[in-house]
Amino acid sequence: MSEWPRRVAPLRGLGARFGLSADQLGLLEAFGAALAWDEAAPTTVREPLRVRDDHLADALVALELPVLKHATLPGGPPLIADLGSGAGVPGIPLAIARPRASVFLIEGNGRKCEFLAGVVAGLPLPNVEVVNARAETWTAGVGACDVVTARALAPLGVVAEYAAPLLKLGGSLVAWRGRRDEEAEAEALRAAAILGLEASEPVRVEPYARAEHRYLHVLTKIAETPSRFPRRDGVARKRPLGRARHSSPPARDPI
Repeated sequence: MSEWPRRVAPLRGLGARFGLSADQLGLLEAFGAALAWDEAAPTTVREPLRVRDDHLADALVALELPVLKHATLPGGPPLIADLGSGAGVPGIPLAIARPRASVFLIEGNGRKCEFLAGVVAGLPLPNVEVVNARAETWTAGVGACDVVTARALAPLGVVAEYAAPLLKLGGSLVAWRGRRDEEAEAEALRAAAILGLEASEPVRVEPYARAEHRYLHVLTKIAETPSRFPRRDGVARKRPLGRARHSSPPARDPI
C-alpha cells in the first residue's frame, strides 16, 4: 500500500477540528491510502484530495452532532451499525474517531466485505466487526443499536425502515443526504410515524470548504417499532412505507 501523499497533509486539519490524536490520524491516513490505491476498494473516488474530502471529512462531520460528538452513553460505550457500508464510509472513520464505540459494518455484498475485513484487520481496528448481511436479515442487531448510520444507501424513508428495528428506544438514525427533496422528506416523515421514529430538522453541514448540499438527517426512536418490521428482503424498496399514491418509483439518492 502506498503512503498517503504529503501534499494531502491537511488531514491535520481534520485532527484539529475533531480532536483526533496523532495515532488516529495515522489510521485515517492508512484507510485513505487503501481507498485511493487498493484496486479492490469499492469506490470510484481515488484521487487522494477527493478521498480526504468526499470520504474522510464527509464521514467525520457527523461528530458535530450531539448523538456522536462524545459517543458516551449512561449505559456505556455505544453500538453503532453502518448500513450498506460499502467501502467503509462513514463507519470506519467514525470507528477511528470513537474507539470506545463498537461499530458493525453491515454489507450484503461478499466482495465488499472481503475488502472491509482486510482493512479492519490491517489497520487494525479491534472495535469494528464486518457483517455480511442485509439490514433486514441482521437479527443480532434488532433492538441493540444506539446509532445507525447510512450514506447514499437508499431513499430516506427506506433507510428509516431498515434502521428502525435495529435501534434501541432513544437511539438515532443518522443519514447522509445531498440536495434536499421535499417529496422524499415528506415520504420519510410518513414512514417514520409508522416506525416509531421522530425526525429532527435536517442539519446543514460543511465537511470541507465549498461543499454544497450536504445534510445530515437525524431520526430518533421514540416508540417501539411494530413487530411486523423488518419486512422481507427487498420489500422496503419495492413498497416504501411512506410513498404517496401515484408517486414515482424510489431511486438511489447519491451524495
